[in-house]
Amino acid sequence: MSGGFDPLVPREIDRPTPVPLDADVRSGDAAVVLDDAKIFVAPTDPADLGGWRAQLTTWREGARERHGVPTRYEQPESAWASRCFTVAQVWLWDELFFDFDEQRFTPERFIADAQRRFGGLDGIVLWHAYPVIGIDDRNQWDFYAVPGLVEAAEALRAAGVAVFVDYNPWDVGTRRSGGDAAELAATVRRLGADGVFLDTLRKADPDLVAALDAARPGIGLEGESKLATERIADHTLSWAQWFADSEVPGLLRARWFERRHMQHHIRRWHRDHAEELRSAWLNGVGVMVWEVVFGVWVGWNDRDAATLRRMLPVQRGMHRWLVEGEWTPLAVHDAPVFGSAFELDRVTLLCLVNTSGADVEFELESGGRWVPLHEPGDRVSSVTVPAGGVAAAVRLAEDAADTADADVPPVVAEVKAVLHDEPPVADGSFPHRRARRLTAPAWAGPVCDTGVRDEVQTVTVTPGTHLLTVRFRARETGMYEGAPYVDEWKPLPPRLHDQRTLERFVEVRHPVRVGAAEVTEAEYARFLDAIGEDADARDPERPATRVTFARAREYAAWVGGRLPTEDEWQLAASDPSFRRRTPEVWNWTESEHSDGRTRFVMLKGGSAHRSEGSDWYFDGGVQTPEFSAKLLLPGLGQDASPSIGFRVCWEDRS
Repeated sequence: MSGGFDPLVPREIDRPTPVPLDADVRSGDAAVVLDDAKIFVAPTDPADLGGWRAQLTTWREGARERHGVPTRYEQPESAWASRCFTVAQVWLWDELFFDFDEQRFTPERFIADAQRRFGGLDGIVLWHAYPVIGIDDRNQWDFYAVPGLVEAAEALRAAGVAVFVDYNPWDVGTRRSGGDAAELAATVRRLGADGVFLDTLRKADPDLVAALDAARPGIGLEGESKLATERIADHTLSWAQWFADSEVPGLLRARWFERRHMQHHIRRWHRDHAEELRSAWLNGVGVMVWEVVFGVWVGWNDRDAATLRRMLPVQRGMHRWLVEGEWTPLAVHDAPVFGSAFELDRVTLLCLVNTSGADVEFELESGGRWVPLHEPGDRVSSVTVPAGGVAAAVRLAEDAADTADADVPPVVAEVKAVLHDEPPVADGSFPHRRARRLTAPAWAGPVCDTGVRDEVQTVTVTPGTHLLTVRFRARETGMYEGAPYVDEWKPLPPRLHDQRTLERFVEVRHPVRVGAAEVTEAEYARFLDAIGEDADARDPERPATRVTFARAREYAAWVGGRLPTEDEWQLAASDPSFRRRTPEVWNWTESEHSDGRTRFVMLKGGSAHRSEGSDWYFDGGVQTPEFSAKLLLPGLGQDASPSIGFRVCWEDRS
């Protein structure tokens, strides 16, 4: 906590906006305040509901007079967005989405996992560059130029999953190619993308909107936070990120203004998503499932995943009720149970939430015939709303109430059939994942003669227990274990990119001789010749770069050694003979980790390259030996960089 800021408490900007019951909200100052709301505060007294709903209807009428009625939603090409209830933010090299052993994308595996745990996905954001971008001069478009990605995107769309690409407007310090609008439009066309996630932006510039519309009619634009009311017209989706709700669940302003606008609730560092899910349920919107946040595991617990499985069949199957039906917010106001009603074609969908920690048997209003969606039977007077969770029931018209053999509408029967095996789950414990150190695969290739390794000058790391101080920049990636922000609202500077320090004891069991300098281009060329690959004439002093992590390991094995661990590298760096070749480059280390979803390698040394213009870039510049950088490992050769070299070590076990 710094300067009175408590990261575990919503900021004022995150809080819901009160609705005045005695002010003119059609125009003027009160209307402008409501225009800027994230969530409208719900009344705690049921007696205020009538006036509250009337005020919100008046505000909406005035807002449409001021800003116009959105027409984009009438376009058939844009209709898909209103059905996009659940979206996953996915690192391209997530080990569910990419097989490192086979070096190929596995979208089918990711989709199957999401179907089993969450009830399926309607969209995926292919997150590609941050936090790796900036390690060299490659720009955001270069990180989408990956073999097999077009085919992976095609597989997603064939499975009914919309594809979003990620746009980073802050990428201004890498190589320049075409303008952003032209490059983004080209990427959309090449990948057949349905939508664009506007990283760090609330809305797109109108010129960018026009360029993307030309590239893909009906393109869905989704900003990262609160969307201005006037821009709901040309942005069919938006994040509801870090939206704090009122004690009685409130009303999402953008959804109330335009029913076909899709929002995705998200609190990326939270381990409990129950409140977000309840708000999404009552407002008829979706959620963002983001389990790997910039290389850090923030997985969903079993309870919340089960709640989502209970929600999605209803939202998908009864989509028309949510976007066309007569919506009565807080039709149920009976704490701890609250509910929204959506009436269409003489059928009312009632979505209920329970804000308490115990199951509630909720008595349904008399009149009509109630059919539960999450329980057996087709005629009930009450439903069970699970602790902290959701439930739904459908009321048929009055004339069906006393007809014993009246048919349940097909859509209701279909939803019930999908939901028959989706009971609530009580376990809300966080599913921890621990990163483990991976070992280098065995090298089956040739081994060089001893003369090559004898030429290498080394420094020796002595056995024993060493106390190391490690410095790093947070960069949202954390370090070795766990998320850097747990259950926090928006982390703000200086916490967001702050410099951090940790200390640890390291045990060195045997003497380790570490290369005093990086492997040179000429030395690496000899290796390429030995394994039958072409090697141009190389400089005998410049460090070998553009070498993948796997190939650096192979070189080390070829000379009978291995890469030094980050700790061995740091200890060796204290020797006066330890030196850096020029230009200075980061060094690969034998410190590869995986938590089963993200692979990362620790880099040491820093590099002469530095991408300027944004704090989001990878660390640049030459660093002290204590500094470590966590690099999320890409596949398909994308880890090869002009800013990364390596050195070799030999362990003396005699």
